[in-house]
Amino acid sequence: MPQIIFLPHNEICPEGAVIEADKDTTICDAALKAGIEIEHACEKSCACTTCHVYIREGFDSLEEASDLEEDYLDKAWGVDPDSRLSCQAKVASDDLVVEIPKYTINMVSENH
Repeated sequence: MPQIIFLPHNEICPEGAVIEADKDTTICDAALKAGIEIEHACEKSCACTTCHVYIREGFDSLEEASDLEEDYLDKAWGVDPDSRLSCQAKVASDDLVVEIPKYTINMVSENH
């Protein structure tokens, strides 16, 4: 079973985390199941950028982003070539190293 290694994030997972994820599960769903509260304002429907993450290792094992995901990534804060929306990126057979950005663009955050 592939692992997702989350790098430390001051608010969401200060110690970082290593979780196991079923193949074809989205990074967002795997994180939420493990208690890592990645924001997902659009309820994981690929309609915002709040679940934006950086895939620091294992990026090439993921399926290519759809045109819709690419359109939303163009609007995300701090996007780089390793960026994906965690609600759309599905775990394959390789382990992943994921960094959650320091900031997100979220106009409607219930947790703040």
